[in-house]
Amino acid sequence: MAGFRELLNETKGRINEVDTEAGQAAVDAGAILLDVREADEHDQGAVPDSIFIPRGTLESAIENRITDKSTPIVVMCAGGVRSAFAAESLQNLGYSDVVSMDGGFNKWKDEGRPWAVPQSLTSEQRNRYKRHLLLPEVGDEGQQKLLDSKVLLLGAGGLGSPSAMYLAAAGVGTMGIVDMDVVDESNLQRQIIHNLERVGQPKVESAKQTINLINPDVDVITYNERLNAENILDIIAGYDVVVDGADNFPSRFLLNDASVKLGIPVVHGSIFRFEGQVTVFDPKAGPTYRDLLPEPPPAELAPSCAEAGVLGVLPGIIGSLQAIETIKLLLDLGDSLSGRLLAFDSLEMTFREYKLRPDPENKVTWELRDTIGIAEYDDHCSPNTA
Repeated sequence: MAGFRELLNETKGRINEVDTEAGQAAVDAGAILLDVREADEHDQGAVPDSIFIPRGTLESAIENRITDKSTPIVVMCAGGVRSAFAAESLQNLGYSDVVSMDGGFNKWKDEGRPWAVPQSLTSEQRNRYKRHLLLPEVGDEGQQKLLDSKVLLLGAGGLGSPSAMYLAAAGVGTMGIVDMDVVDESNLQRQIIHNLERVGQPKVESAKQTINLINPDVDVITYNERLNAENILDIIAGYDVVVDGADNFPSRFLLNDASVKLGIPVVHGSIFRFEGQVTVFDPKAGPTYRDLLPEPPPAELAPSCAEAGVLGVLPGIIGSLQAIETIKLLLDLGDSLSGRLLAFDSLEMTFREYKLRPDPENKVTWELRDTIGIAEYDDHCSPNTA
């Protein structure tokens, strides 16, 4: 029976092995650096942008993390032993371009190549986000990315309530909320982030209290002011995604123009009576609000929810879909709704999807961002109170 050394040598004879210099050259050329050390080793130092999968879970987790089996992969452990066995396992799973890095992380570090101590979750966070960590598509890396993300919610009303609560529960680290309204009893039929004890209180403060009770990891920044042409660029700058829970057309057009100018994606939602719709406006990669609606409609053609009513549960559904799309954007998961409008009819209980395409006549685009002027639209449309 072969001993360990013989087994290792036989394994190395069946794989390709490179030194650290060649390993870094491959990574610089686009290969994925796969770290198969244990969690305690990884927490003490890791190569930036590497993918971490402990050797013990490699076979069960790899196909969810690296789906294209032709992807070039450089496997790294502490010294080059575990990476050799891991490389052979990957080959057996059908990965066609795999090498093991001799010397591993220890030699990489000793040679002065780039590494850093990664941010790690506390024991309390690991327990809180356990169900996220079990998802290979999220895991530790994705959860840390959520904690480092910044999301701005335009409105703390019907759509903003469920979006804010689910994004807070998911661990989005910084959440800004813009709303100049106060809590009214008529809001409580659908704006679930507020309660009777907070009637008369600014909505942004009420929302902040609820979020802090849901998740102390979240830093809530409140903007108890009216969004306008003078402040919108300063407010939305620095956020990764804007969740549009606006209840009027002027705010939507103002947000569109500012977000296009800064290149910030917007997760749009709207509701009316028993119907709602969701889409993603990504100015760098797809159509925007002006491609859907080039100009604000006149006020007489834009009745508000205060005039027409809205089913209280409806914003919970649409706002939750907005939260899902936001998390997908932050983690680069799945297919976003960019270029697709998802329409929901609660009476028929149906979803319909419509294609959205850029309007060639639209001049408010990312490519023409330097020419975009930010203007008010207060002379259009009646205000809604979603």
